[in-house]
Amino acid sequence: MFGLGFQEILLILVILFLLFGVKKLPEIGRGLGETMKEIGKIRNDRKAGKEKEKEDQKRNVISDIKKEVEEIPGLKEVKEVKEVADKIKSITRILK
Repeated sequence: MFGLGFQEILLILVILFLLFGVKKLPEIGRGLGETMKEIGKIRNDRKAGKEKEKEDQKRNVISDIKKEVEEIPGLKEVKEVKEVADKIKSITRILK
């Protein structure tokens, strides 16, 4: 826990007890707990945001690559030739 040993934590608790008294300690503890909870939520939100940003960047790169590939000269014609060749193969199978 933050690199503090048992003795350090005990000393801090004793000082808090002397400064604020018994009645204020539960309120302080509750406030500290809520603060830690909020810090955890903020940390998780930031982590999720960074991961989402990385995924968006990957998608953008992939879509850019797909666009570049689609713009290759003659690619459309090659696809058409492949489709015709596949049709011819299926016809020859039927004729056998």
